[in-house]
Amino acid sequence: QVQLSESGGGSVQAGGSLRLSCVSSGRTYSKYCMGWFRQAPGKEREAVAGIDADDRILYADSVKGRFTISQDNTENVLYLQMSALKPEDTAMYYCAARGGHCYGDALTQVGYNYWGQGTQVTVSA
Repeated sequence: QVQLSESGGGSVQAGGSLRLSCVSSGRTYSKYCMGWFRQAPGKEREAVAGIDADDRILYADSVKGRFTISQDNTENVLYLQMSALKPEDTAMYYCAARGGHCYGDALTQVGYNYWGQGTQVTVSA
């Protein structure tokens, strides 16, 4: 059973930066499909960025050029570096994992079977 734990959220002003981390434990596969998702109040959860088992990276259009996803396979940590933050980035951010290859691609939410508890990001104007 994979366990995911996010950290790094907080409150920042527009234009600021944050780096989210997701530590995973209980891994049994050699490679994982990993992703970041977010859910704002009153909205559905949406994909932000993902890395597939072959290290191909995808971003949602809304964060391209501002967010960077990366991972440390030695420490089993997934990162999301967020820059030029906007008020519309305010949401609970979740880390997700799937053993082996992604179902669809790294932004396909339904394919993930392990989820963290989330970390809140609040961006003020």
